Amino acid sequence: MRVVTLLPAATEIVAALGAGDRLVGISHECDFPESVSHLPRVTATPIDSSRPGAAIDAQVLALRQAGRPVIAIDTDQLRRLAPELIVTQGLCEVCAVSDGEVHRLSRVLSPAPQILSLNARTLAGVWDDIRCVATALGRQSQAEHLIGRLEGRLARLQASQPPVRPRVVCVEWLEPLYLAGHWVPEQLAAAGAEDVGAQPGSHSTRWEWEDLLPLRPDVVVIALCGFGVERAKGELDALQHDVALRLLADKPVWIVDGNAYTSRPGPRIVDGAERLQAALLGREMPGLARWTVPG
Repeated sequence: MRVVTLLPAATEIVAALGAGDRLVGISHECDFPESVSHLPRVTATPIDSSRPGAAIDAQVLALRQAGRPVIAIDTDQLRRLAPELIVTQGLCEVCAVSDGEVHRLSRVLSPAPQILSLNARTLAGVWDDIRCVATALGRQSQAEHLIGRLEGRLARLQASQPPVRPRVVCVEWLEPLYLAGHWVPEQLAAAGAEDVGAQPGSHSTRWEWEDLLPLRPDVVVIALCGFGVERAKGELDALQHDVALRLLADKPVWIVDGNAYTSRPGPRIVDGAERLQAALLGREMPGLARWTVPG
């Protein structure tokens, strides 16, 4: 089966199921595992991701107001690749191509491919998505083995939680401020924390820094969507908001690689939970770093 994945989580799921050799095309954002780096890219975006977070947000808003897609598919490339299965998503039009657009474009392909849309909002939803991809690929037993390993790692985390559950907020975007939702509260719960800014399965939501003060977080986690540790550190170092800086100066602040470990509903969300627990215990590790207000 020839498979095209239109979001990084789907690519990681296919690879984790041992079916990476079936991939013939991936999105412009897919960067894991390394073995997929040579594959053709079938999506693109006019967003300049090198700009500061506030500028990126403005670009997204401008595209929406103009009725233009944030992420577009290269139809000619898709036709050349002739996929039998396209894996897309229905959760976020900023993070990946919307499934409605995929269904529309698939009509130009002959024969028409199967379209599989991933829609996880919780850990259980991620496991369901893994099973759905596995069913399409005929790898159901591999899916159950993979999910069993992931659940076993989460169980071991829960057995080594800190004695007191700290109150935590997880920031997904700095300007404007968004707190992470979806599966992130469950990642924090597995790590041994209480997410006081979101509930499992909820949408990521817009906040004002002033409104975080009554939440009384003990720890602040910065896991910026699509950004690694160094990029997130640069965004934090440039932050000018007085209330934000007062809050962050008063609490332990940990940066997690959001691009790898919190933004993608795939197997590495368990890696993310492990890093969140390391932060609660005050231990640095790859993809995780302590941050303090400059000066």
